[in-house]
Amino acid sequence: MSELLTLATSIAREAGRIARDRFHEPRTIATKSSEIDLVTDVDHALDALLRGRILASRSNDGLLTEENTAHAGSSGVRWIVDPLDGTTNYAHAFPHFSISIGIEVDGRREIAVVHDPMRDETFTAQRGRGASLNAAPIRVSKIAELRRALLATGFAYDVHTRRTPNLDYFGRFMTRAQAIRRAGSAALDLAYVACGRFEGYWELNLSPWDVAAGLLLVEEAGGRTSDIDGASAPASGARVVASNGAVHEAMLEVLRG
Repeated sequence: MSELLTLATSIAREAGRIARDRFHEPRTIATKSSEIDLVTDVDHALDALLRGRILASRSNDGLLTEENTAHAGSSGVRWIVDPLDGTTNYAHAFPHFSISIGIEVDGRREIAVVHDPMRDETFTAQRGRGASLNAAPIRVSKIAELRRALLATGFAYDVHTRRTPNLDYFGRFMTRAQAIRRAGSAALDLAYVACGRFEGYWELNLSPWDVAAGLLLVEEAGGRTSDIDGASAPASGARVVASNGAVHEAMLEVLRG
């Protein structure tokens, strides 16, 4: 597992250097599922790099990335990768985005890497061995009251075309939490819960690559993850809640209305 973590960290940081170096270049921007679901030439370049590096080193592993089809693999190890989490931010030269790599072994989250190239911050976790930021151990915050909590969330790409319950959830939390942030990178939101910058995070309609690394970071930093009903957090990212643990039940109560 340590070798997998070392490899994932090296690959994520290599991709991060490219994203940072190309940050101010003119870029090609296209749309995917909706007019606000963007993909850039850098997304594709990072996807190709990550796929190439992973499969060159671990040809029998499975691989799922946001920008490409899945590679099945035969080893029981699966890499779940978001080559550029925060594409809309990147497209607008807003310097808040990340490279996210989660690794499952026999279907269980084991390794997590979330790299922020603009701040040179690399969040890592290995199941049973805790979570770190730039190799220093991290823990979730100790704030236990929702009214003192800084929360984060986001909105799915269909927010323009259909009513989402998250607008209602956002309104409820606005009157009960200290403040809410919507920064645009789910992987970093989860990493920030893990290191104590946020007390909690919730979001709907994410994808596996959005949460594969971040959920393990929170868990290994001493936090709690679930769906909005309190059951296990879905690997699909469909309805995710993460917190320092101390405000988790209060968050679930708000979400239940």
